Amino acid sequence: MGHSCYDLTASDRRAWNAGKKVGTKRPLKPRQIWAIRFFLDRERRLRDKALFDLAIDSKLRGCDLVKIKIGNLVVGQEIRTRAMVIQQKTGRPVQFELMSDARSSLLAWLERRGGTVDDYAFPSRIDPRAHMSTRQYARLVDEWVEAIGLRPQEYGTHSLRRTKASIIYKATGNLRAIQILLGHTKIENTVRYLGVDVEDALELAEATEV
Repeated sequence: MGHSCYDLTASDRRAWNAGKKVGTKRPLKPRQIWAIRFFLDRERRLRDKALFDLAIDSKLRGCDLVKIKIGNLVVGQEIRTRAMVIQQKTGRPVQFELMSDARSSLLAWLERRGGTVDDYAFPSRIDPRAHMSTRQYARLVDEWVEAIGLRPQEYGTHSLRRTKASIIYKATGNLRAIQILLGHTKIENTVRYLGVDVEDALELAEATEV
């Protein structure tokens, strides 16, 4: 919706997306994943490394990632190899595997963080009882990608969600598996999310089911 030329307050208004690149964010490539991990290790940022590794392995939306509780990630004194969360957007459960890198960084962070199974894994800076905001998470992602020479305008929190799915799809071409991993209700959503040709992707999906 536009603004009237007679609205004197409109002249100073900027569009919400002014100066920002709107559209699908790029997934990270394997070498970029390792570059960010190296940067976070070098800077000794345990929390950020755990958050980054969890984001890559879980493929969760930012709103679900920041709300993960310690109990979702641990069993006894160990980090789970598989975890499950209920997605806020769909209300459906989604399961994901935690690889050794993620388990190691999560264990290091949670040992420093402390807390109980009912506490959020990544607390807010303002209120330790609350979880990190999605806005703070987005700012961190911008900082991480910029640190390795990428343009923050081309990457975002959805880049981390798309990364592992894109890598697996390129290796296997199994669209149905990616749909399950991302927790999508419709395969068409998965096709659009991956940014691949719709007809080719659906034909390939049907072929892999035969």
